[in-house]
Amino acid sequence: MKAKLLLVEDDRSLGETLKERLEKEGYEMVWTVSAQSAKVLAAESKPDLILLDVRLPDGDGFELAEELKSRKDCPPFLFLTAHSGAPERLRGFELGAEEFIPKPFHLKELLIRVKHVLESHKHSIKQAKYSYEGYLLDFYGYCIHTPTKEEIHLSKRDCALLNFLVEERGRTVSRDEILDRLWGEEKFPTNRTIDNSIVRLRQAFGDRGEDAIRSVRGVGYQWIGDLKNV
Repeated sequence: MKAKLLLVEDDRSLGETLKERLEKEGYEMVWTVSAQSAKVLAAESKPDLILLDVRLPDGDGFELAEELKSRKDCPPFLFLTAHSGAPERLRGFELGAEEFIPKPFHLKELLIRVKHVLESHKHSIKQAKYSYEGYLLDFYGYCIHTPTKEEIHLSKRDCALLNFLVEERGRTVSRDEILDRLWGEEKFPTNRTIDNSIVRLRQAFGDRGEDAIRSVRGVGYQWIGDLKNV
């Protein structure tokens, strides 16, 4: 089945070029030039990946990404933008962007990055839900329900990392394994990237976070919490 991409790009010349090229690569393309229509299309077309410009005629791409992230079924997204200074890049990654690609860019680079993001999210989830100390881990919903019924939404990357740790809970998972499984060679993340993701996951479990995910100095992490299938 073809992967479906939603392209949000108001430069019509670039949009047409990207749509045509990505379709030639075998992707199903949905293209829009505005933030407002992107909100509708993201819900209706259910894309596997969103390619998002930052400066749009009717809104801000960062604000659009933040709104889309609040939805349970938000797909991974990456930014394509001429505004690629350090503050913009940091904001993009803080929002959970998979990539931040500055314009102008080489089409081949874009194709490689799109392929990598899609591959990093295609791993199947064997068990959709677990309970841990009153918390409900919902991998299909990309969220954790707390004992007080609060719903904490996870980025797809953080959810994938949590799922990986849970599925491999009988052993310590090294940082290199995590990088290979979830980021691959094209992303060039650092160990700090993984550590930050672990911090967010532990915070989601409140006081039980340290009891759930153990740090193994110099190696990686292990899920040690007592889980029950739901």
